[in-house]
Amino acid sequence: MEYTINKLAKLAGVSTRTLRYYDEFGLLSPVRMSSNDYRIYGQKEIDRLQQILFYRELGVSLEEIKRILTSENFDRQAALESHLSALLAKQKQLNTLIANVEKTIKAAKGETIMNDQEKFDGFLQKLVDDNEQQYGEEIREKYGDDAVDRSNAKVKGMSKEQYAEVEKLSAELNETLKAAFEQGDPASELAQKACELHKKWLCFFWNQYSKEAHIGVTQMYVDDPRFTEYYDKIAVGCAAFLRDAVLIYCK
Repeated sequence: MEYTINKLAKLAGVSTRTLRYYDEFGLLSPVRMSSNDYRIYGQKEIDRLQQILFYRELGVSLEEIKRILTSENFDRQAALESHLSALLAKQKQLNTLIANVEKTIKAAKGETIMNDQEKFDGFLQKLVDDNEQQYGEEIREKYGDDAVDRSNAKVKGMSKEQYAEVEKLSAELNETLKAAFEQGDPASELAQKACELHKKWLCFFWNQYSKEAHIGVTQMYVDDPRFTEYYDKIAVGCAAFLRDAVLIYCK
């Protein structure tokens, strides 16, 4: 069955502007143009739009979706199974948060007692789930399932105070790293302070620290465009700068 752009937009719950943008972006083109210049979409395009919307729902950028869908190794069945796994994890996360809110309401009414650890149920799980979704495959391949599982357990066991400290430390690290980058010397006192803060931040997630692993993870920041993108938001080239600074720090 074929659809005009208006009918497909209504069917999928998106705007015609979105479909036109996907076409301009090279993500979803119509199968053909009608005699009156209407975009016409066939079954293949409908299936592709479904994939796009699945990825968008999971927070994947359009650039990354385009890279995935245009890859020679793209496997639609494997992608669907991956979507299902991610959505089930998201459902579990929502159920945990709903239970958290319900218990918080009861605690506010004096119907039950809620300790501080319980108040964070769901939030720390989301932190773990988001990390697994974005980087799980790579870090498990690099460090092994056991190390990653122990790290996840450590995160989920954080107290309210520890979680607040991690957030504060992360902000301090980014500010220090940006200032050091602007100086331009990875061996500077400020750059080495950033490395020390980065080590402290890692130790909140790692069960055991090693210089080799510290160097390895900062090299991954350079090699993996998703990590590079995060550090480029601090300053373009910041991932490589941190890697170079850590090489000096670990010597």
